[in-house]
Amino acid sequence: MAMALVVSINSFAQDLIARQAPIDRKLKTVDSLALLKQIRAEQSLYPGFDIYPNWSNEHVQAYKDAIVPKSFTFDLTNFTMPTTNTRITDTFGYRPRRRRVHHGLDIKVYVGDTIRAAFDGKVRIVKNQGRRGYGKYIVIRHDNGLETVYGHLSKQLVSENQLVKSGEVIGLGGNTGRSTGSHLHFETRFLGIALDPALFFNFEKQDIVADAYTFEKESKSKGGTSTLASSESMFYKVKSGDTLERIARRQGTTVDRLCKLNHLKRSSVLRLGQVIRCM
Repeated sequence: MAMALVVSINSFAQDLIARQAPIDRKLKTVDSLALLKQIRAEQSLYPGFDIYPNWSNEHVQAYKDAIVPKSFTFDLTNFTMPTTNTRITDTFGYRPRRRRVHHGLDIKVYVGDTIRAAFDGKVRIVKNQGRRGYGKYIVIRHDNGLETVYGHLSKQLVSENQLVKSGEVIGLGGNTGRSTGSHLHFETRFLGIALDPALFFNFEKQDIVADAYTFEKESKSKGGTSTLASSESMFYKVKSGDTLERIARRQGTTVDRLCKLNHLKRSSVLRLGQVIRCM
């Protein structure tokens, strides 16, 4: 009798497991779909979801412990110049006299001039530092992975966590904060790393430098210096009359190298406006 009971229990357990297996597979499918839906929802709410470790409305530099990829390419095609003004009053870089780094470009604007979002994205910060630093400023995280900073505004026309489109009006030019004259302080950042806006934007020509820019993680040499490849040398936009030979000479490379990088043949016909990778 005991032996028959054991056999009966084992049979029941096996039947239960057999019936449960397809249920588990279905549950896993449901869980996976729910998780995928949640991830997509968060990606739509927070641009750069898969790159940035957090979403903060407090600080411009909020990614101290972020893992920076060795290489990342930004799509620049869906752009709008933040201002139609073209005069640069201060450039990006270290200022020995002031012993500090200027993290952006200063573009001459007048109080009340329209300032627009450079790309699609979501407003991360809208703050006022009073007479210090940026004054009234805005930070936007973009779908392409960049973040842009707009400083010294007279008025902010967006709110934190608001989705914006490329070209949407976000503020008005001003002279707030640590500023000696009305201008737009414009920064481009990646995971908190300040990159020269001139790598992306040509304010004089009111255009982007190239359709894409590849960020290369800084690497320290024996001398302790770090470098970032310039998009002007990495990419070239085809102009009227250009050939692969002409581009190769201009960019200091070879036709074979251009063909390999761009999956072209020596006989390939170039299109006007086509972007060619050169390195």
